Amino acid sequence: MSALRRIVLATAIVALVAAFFIFDLRAILRDALAGIEGLGSWGPVLFVLVYVVATVLFVPGSALTLGAGALFGVGWGSVWVSAGSTLGATAAFLVGRYFARGWVAKKIDGNAAFAAIDRAVATEGWKIVGLTRLSPAFPFSLLNYAFGLTRVSLRDYVLASWIGMMPGTVMYVYLGSLARAAGERHRTAGEWAILGVGLIATIAVTVVVTLIARTALAKRTQPASTPVS
Repeated sequence: MSALRRIVLATAIVALVAAFFIFDLRAILRDALAGIEGLGSWGPVLFVLVYVVATVLFVPGSALTLGAGALFGVGWGSVWVSAGSTLGATAAFLVGRYFARGWVAKKIDGNAAFAAIDRAVATEGWKIVGLTRLSPAFPFSLLNYAFGLTRVSLRDYVLASWIGMMPGTVMYVYLGSLARAAGERHRTAGEWAILGVGLIATIAVTVVVTLIARTALAKRTQPASTPVS
């Protein structure tokens, strides 16, 4: 690792540790959501930037995703969350590949699940990336960095991540949109019924896709059996 990369990595680690110990990052996210609502057309831009930073700093994005549903609705909320999560995952991937390979390698050293993913990525590339995005069994933030150590191309990683994260994104954004709907007291019983049916359908589809992905991923990450002579 070059001296410049060591300096960049050390600075990033110090900033990350300081942020966790000095600031309440979750509270900052809540304040950011409150401020974004009053920014008009600049709101989505700031939201995406906040999401990217949160992803790189290992801050869970669930609060932001739910907040997007409340602020922007299901449609645009899904668009902005998808943009933020994909860009954030890409930024972490690039850091893991070019600036922090040693640190990431130590974090995942001895982890059987990551070792299995690494083997599978060598042969199936983007398919494994997409399946891990659909399965909640793997930590999203660390996985972003870990994929930087594999041989998957940046293009395949970005595309597979974007598609694979979409079902979960829509589900959480939909849940967040219900919080906003709850504050609109003029909604009729019929409208609430439609919202409820939509929620059930969204969750059902997400669960089914997740189960299918988990099964497929398990098959692809199992070590090949050695034939008995």
